[in-house]
Amino acid sequence: MSFGNFARKVRDPALPYGRRVSALRSCVQLYRPIGFQATLSFLQAKAGPFRTDEAALLRALAVLEVSRSAWHAEQRTYAAARRQAKRTGQRSPHPSEPNPYTPTHWYGARQEAALHAVRFWHRQRLAALIADDDKPSQEVCEFAQVCLDTGGRLASAQQRLLIHCIDQLTARLQPALWRDDQAEYFRTRDLLTVARLLEAASTTNPVSTSGGQ
Repeated sequence: MSFGNFARKVRDPALPYGRRVSALRSCVQLYRPIGFQATLSFLQAKAGPFRTDEAALLRALAVLEVSRSAWHAEQRTYAAARRQAKRTGQRSPHPSEPNPYTPTHWYGARQEAALHAVRFWHRQRLAALIADDDKPSQEVCEFAQVCLDTGGRLASAQQRLLIHCIDQLTARLQPALWRDDQAEYFRTRDLLTVARLLEAASTTNPVSTSGGQ
């Protein structure tokens, strides 16, 4: 069933309330730019207790729809730019060119939602992903705490280390890892998710890491 059909169920007062809440969860299954559970948590933070309050349920759907519409608008802009590029001979996008067809952040509230998601991971699961012999995981945990303490400000050196962590985790997340160690594959995938959320949540603070925060 499509996002629009589930959204109509959320708005249908003739349906039992539990089914309307379930329909909102189905909408989130189809558009969850910061992850399923973190998206539900962010909607509750923005709209109120939607599981028990109809007005909050409708607000939560509206918040989700606004972000999804902004995502679709960026897709259309990207598609138009690609058509123009192809007409000038650039058949394939540059590897560094952002591709919006898979949402990687919350459209319309990029930093706010990413910070919320980092807080969600920090509270729920991040500690279980850290390994004593795995420096990238330790750095992700450190940067998560700094982001939460400073409202998303990382020193420029920390930003560079975060990008390096993302590169390392991306290189590690290969089919061979899935074949050889599925638990490690999922741990790496989740660490990469948190690292990318940190990238979306953070702004550069010009103070160096050696100079304190």
